[in-house]
This record gives sequence, structure tokens and C-alpha cells, in this order.
Amino acid sequence: MKSLTIHNMDAELVKAIEEIAAATGLSQNKVVKKLLRQALNLSDEDKPKRDVSAFFGVWEQKEFDAFNEAVKDFDRIDEEMWK
Repeated sequence: MKSLTIHNMDAELVKAIEEIAAATGLSQNKVVKKLLRQALNLSDEDKPKRDVSAFFGVWEQKEFDAFNEAVKDFDRIDEEMWK
């Protein structure tokens, strides 16, 4: 598969892509590909996924924050323990 780089995207376009990605839980790359397929009247059929994403949901910001709060101690290093 080929890759494409788009230079000098204006802030309004970038913001719109970021908002769609956040609202749908898709990556910005997938959002851009979907928008291009729609603009070019190409089939938007999803190819079968070969991962476990169907078993997982998308976290809301509140859930994400709660999880990070619950595991923040795992990022702490006890310097005394490693001497």
C-alpha cells in the first residue's frame, strides 16, 4: 500500500479532522481515508479486521482520567529499592 503526505494543511482543516477522529474514535489517518473515499465516490466497505478491536470499546475522557489516576503509582520509581 502506498503512503501519502499532505503538506501545509490549514488549521481549520486540521481541527475538523481532529474533531471527527475524537468523535468517532478513529485515528486521523482513518478519518482522512474515509473522507477521501467519500469524496471520490468509492466504496466505503470496511475490510475485515484481523485484530481484537471488536472486543473493546472506546473510553470517554472521564474513564481515561480515572484509569490514569488508579495506575499513577506504577510510574513511580522507589530509588531506595534499586540501590
